[in-house]
Amino acid sequence: MTEEMIIDLFSEAIKIILVLSAPMLLSGLLIGLLIAIFQATTQIQEATLAFVPKIIVVFLVLMFTGSWIINSLVQFTNEIMNMIDLIIY
Repeated sequence: MTEEMIIDLFSEAIKIILVLSAPMLLSGLLIGLLIAIFQATTQIQEATLAFVPKIIVVFLVLMFTGSWIINSLVQFTNEIMNMIDLIIY
């Protein structure tokens, strides 16, 4: 295994991590922004108002994208295992 292959493998892993975590992070960011705007306009500074909706939305997004995330991770793992097979044999 050359250094170029290792660098490509790590860059692909980082790309997959970013793509698979983006839906949860972006939904949490969007809900957080909406709640911050709501709190600023109404001057309600309740801490649970910020955290509970974010947790619920991130959980819902994870439920809807969970199968896609698992399938992507399984595909990436299979690719790595195939690369290992090619290197060993």
